[in-house]
Amino acid sequence: MSASSPVRSVLPADILARKGGTPIVCLTAYTTPVARIVDAHCDIALVGDSVGMVLHGMPSTLGVTMEMMILHGRAVVRGCQKSMPVIDMPFGSYEEGPAQAYRNAARLMAESGAPAVKLEGGAHMAETIAFLTKRGVPVMAHIGLTPQSVNTLGGYKVVGRDGEADSVMADAEAVQAAGAFSVVLEKVPEGLASRITQRLSIPTIGIGAGLRCDGQILVVDDMLGLFTEFRPKFVKRYGELGRAADEAIAAYAAEVRSRAFPAPEHAFADVLPTKGPKS
Repeated sequence: MSASSPVRSVLPADILARKGGTPIVCLTAYTTPVARIVDAHCDIALVGDSVGMVLHGMPSTLGVTMEMMILHGRAVVRGCQKSMPVIDMPFGSYEEGPAQAYRNAARLMAESGAPAVKLEGGAHMAETIAFLTKRGVPVMAHIGLTPQSVNTLGGYKVVGRDGEADSVMADAEAVQAAGAFSVVLEKVPEGLASRITQRLSIPTIGIGAGLRCDGQILVVDDMLGLFTEFRPKFVKRYGELGRAADEAIAAYAAEVRSRAFPAPEHAFADVLPTKGPKS
């Protein structure tokens, strides 16, 4: 008898069907414990290549490898029962051409268990997106600010101002025509993001793109306040876990140095306590 894998509650076709409906809720996740929390509340858990900066202290996403994405992808897939894991294709794994992109997308999906991939780029990536989708690889597109291209973009800036609006709109239409089931709009002006959302028949998922998108995504560590020194304009902090962790660790360190911890209730006696007679 063969064993079958569990069917996920949310799949790419379900996200596509959400166009214009209840907003799609997305957060990044990189570990199993966080994925389990995200899974209880969100529609999509994105295994972002932001893991390089968030968990590994890298200065950008450019050094993230396939092996890193597979490792963290497996961890997130283990933690998701309801929401859909989507895994980022790292820099250098797809830009060479459609064949390279397919080999690496297939490897990411097969080795992590994620049912979809995300890749950055607009019209210039349309051929690659079409190649993947025709071969059974669901693709979430990503336009506007594309962090893997930050060196050519000139920094982490808003994209779509100063005559760029037509180009961003063309990117959106190109990835839709190529078969993407949704598209992330990052740091796109709110009015432009609204026009793109109205024109496309696939869901738009905003990050720094205003209220009118079909869904929203944030980096989970940002919205939880785990970083005390870094606060992007588009992030609302729903917690201050960084401050709470600092206070907790400071209290622990103080108790260890003063020998207040461990207390008797945290230690084991040399002799087992004797049990009284049965009544």
